Amino acid sequence: QVQLVESGGGLVQAGGSLRLSCAASGRIYGITAMGWYRQAPGNQRELVAGITSNGTTKYADGVEGRFTISKDNAANTMNTVFLQMNSLESEDTAVYYCKAERGFSESWGQGTQVTVSS
Repeated sequence: QVQLVESGGGLVQAGGSLRLSCAASGRIYGITAMGWYRQAPGNQRELVAGITSNGTTKYADGVEGRFTISKDNAANTMNTVFLQMNSLESEDTAVYYCKAERGFSESWGQGTQVTVSS
């Protein structure tokens, strides 16, 4: 079992920046990918950005160029990912969730609220 804890959310004005962190613990050996998803009220949860253990990244169309996902390269296993969010827009307001993939299983964090005021 992998446990995930997100942090770094909050209230920011449009055009501002936030940095989210996700720390994994438990059975972290074998995590092959981690990612950030978000869910706004009334909407489905959607992928924001993902990164594999070898550093391959992918982004949703609306955030590419504004958001950057990265991982802690100091550790031998994948256990921490970050999401740097710049030029935030009111449409980015949502609960942001971290996900880890390990084999055929996936784990989710509890989410962190990001609110962008216009």
